[in-house]
Amino acid sequence: MAWRWLPWRAIVRRAAHAYGVIDPLRVMARLRRFSQPSEVAEPLELLRAGLVFHARGLVNTKAIQHNLDWVWPYWVVRQFDPGDASFIPRAFSFSHVNLTHRNWTAVGLPDCPHYPIVDPRGLWTPLHDGWSIDCWIVAADGNHLLPAQCHEAQQSQDTRAGLTVDTALSAGPRRLELHASVERIDGRAWALLDITARGRAGDRLALSVRPYNPEGIQFIDTLHPAPEGRGFRVNDLSDVELDPAPADLRFRSYREGDVFHTLDGDVAANREGLHCPVGMATGAALYPMPEGERRLRARVALDEAPLPHGRRCTWADAHTDAATVEIPDTWLQQLFEAARTSLVLHSVDEIVPGPYTYRRFWFRDACLILHALLAGGYIDRARRALEGFPDRQRATGYFQSQEGEWDSNGQVLWAYGRFQAMTGESLPAPWLDAMERGCRWIRRKRLRADAGPGIAGLLPAGFSAEHLGPNDYYYWDDWWALAGLQEAARVLADAGREHAAGRARAEAESLRQAIHRSIERIPHERSGGGMPAAPERRMDAGAIGSLVADYPLRLLPAGDPWTLATVDYLERDSFFDGGFFQNMIHSGVNAYLTLDIAQSLLRAGQPERAWPMIRRVAELASSTGHWPEAIHPRTGGGCMGDGQHVWAAAEWFMIIRSLFVREEGDSLVIASGLPPEWLQSGQWLRFGPTWTAWGQVEVAVDTAGSAPRVHVQGRWHDRAPRTIACLPGWMDTAVPADGSAVEPVPEPQ
Repeated sequence: MAWRWLPWRAIVRRAAHAYGVIDPLRVMARLRRFSQPSEVAEPLELLRAGLVFHARGLVNTKAIQHNLDWVWPYWVVRQFDPGDASFIPRAFSFSHVNLTHRNWTAVGLPDCPHYPIVDPRGLWTPLHDGWSIDCWIVAADGNHLLPAQCHEAQQSQDTRAGLTVDTALSAGPRRLELHASVERIDGRAWALLDITARGRAGDRLALSVRPYNPEGIQFIDTLHPAPEGRGFRVNDLSDVELDPAPADLRFRSYREGDVFHTLDGDVAANREGLHCPVGMATGAALYPMPEGERRLRARVALDEAPLPHGRRCTWADAHTDAATVEIPDTWLQQLFEAARTSLVLHSVDEIVPGPYTYRRFWFRDACLILHALLAGGYIDRARRALEGFPDRQRATGYFQSQEGEWDSNGQVLWAYGRFQAMTGESLPAPWLDAMERGCRWIRRKRLRADAGPGIAGLLPAGFSAEHLGPNDYYYWDDWWALAGLQEAARVLADAGREHAAGRARAEAESLRQAIHRSIERIPHERSGGGMPAAPERRMDAGAIGSLVADYPLRLLPAGDPWTLATVDYLERDSFFDGGFFQNMIHSGVNAYLTLDIAQSLLRAGQPERAWPMIRRVAELASSTGHWPEAIHPRTGGGCMGDGQHVWAAAEWFMIIRSLFVREEGDSLVIASGLPPEWLQSGQWLRFGPTWTAWGQVEVAVDTAGSAPRVHVQGRWHDRAPRTIACLPGWMDTAVPADGSAVEPVPEPQ
């Protein structure tokens, strides 16, 4: 390994000088001065993901702007149009990526870890990170219907009998209806696209294979007719099967141009298939519409072999005994149904926070999504996810999904604790062993008492994928560690491991004192009485991370001054158009972080402040009922992350639950977030069953009379909690958990 002894720094600097470029080592040294010293500058996983993302962006740069006569996806049409609010000048941007309409919706089955996605104009991407299918009506009069170029579309998700996405587009007398789904046929999972085209006699329906998806270019090197000409064979790997068979197949390579330009007139077309050296092959299957209408089904296999019968699960099976809601707001109810379906869809083998860009594992997202699964009654899915956590634990006790992030151990310990409390089950020995190792890692990782004022006893500086800023001593990490240690102490004690429980208990108290000392020493002129992101930081948008102490961890009392001062600051300085705007990295409105703030306001007994945030998040949802990770303030489309963010779905599920049921100390708080208009609707309001630390509970409120009547039905593990109805505008009232009705008394005017 003699290469280790080579003077690499001198070689790099000399080469930079020789070629007249900036010294990369000097740049990196300057960049690190913006951060607190830490053992990991940037997690390799995130660097790798960023390189992949911008590698595609570089390909987009070469492929798109020089070929604007092609039919491109919706985001390109909008983002490259100088007359559109989505327009982004390309200028010095070396990488052209989708920053304005990162929206898509996944379809699938609850037992299938494959997620075909549909973009806002029906572009269908059946395989992960793959090519796409677009459908056009090629008009005899030249007024073609090209979905990506349509200003309007009707798109919805249907969860009533499964999971489908329907897209309808119209232009004059022409209309396309696209129905995307996944079904099991003879035991195998298939991505299906059912197409109905209506137009004038002489029009043709075209189904085109496209070398791109909602992120950008995805290479198609070879494209040929499928066996018997019943579709396409793409890259010699996948078949697009068409029923019925097309009347004509046409192909073009990149140098020849888009196959779209062969569909008019007598342009010569390749009908045999081809190899494209650039990787930009396109193809089109053509169907005449002699009666002005044509129906077609396209399908692509997702599984290579039939699934064993024991693993098959229908949507009806998946939602058996799960929480449901009845409220008078149809859209909010639809968002709840979409949210719980998204939770199930993305928790097949392991929990992933998105069907495409974020189809990878992070403890952070997994634990928060898992909490919503538990609350919703999806216990087996939560158990299956937790069973895999010890396999991701290093010998040091570190639960690692990304190196250099110190929140994961606390999150895993907290998740194990919530599972044990909410199910009443005893945890298996391997989980308990993993918890003990996780506690030891936190104890060893904490900074020494002489580390310095403000940081002594905290976790080290680290990189935060919560986009809170440069490497720092984030309170986010410390609050999670504290909650995890407290849960571990309780669980280990219940399991008879009193020695380990005692050490976890003592470590938790030591960490609690360190956090409080650190926050208390921050000058008021810097903190305003709130909690900045880290000890030496001024208040900024990163303070959102510190609110985790309030929700979901409940480490501070409801309405704690630190919490409310932080909320006040964020609402005043970090909101845009009614939602929390994360200035760091995301540069967009965050649905899930806005809902987290609303949760803190519900805890503080201020639902009148929470509801405008809840309604704004509902307005920002796509027509299919989902949110991207961050939302562009002008276009309303996604500008960061996955186009269907499952953490956002989890937070929508939890905010609806909190309106009806909230755990607080030794009590269940009932109906504290229900708005006055619901309580005056004359309808029944229902939620449940939902799992809590004491067992399952169902809540119903009858609003038909002059006063609401509250019903609570509990199925407890052993002891019942105090159950208190706290309806806004009514006196707090104890409620029996046997289903009998209680009628609260109005508050004095």
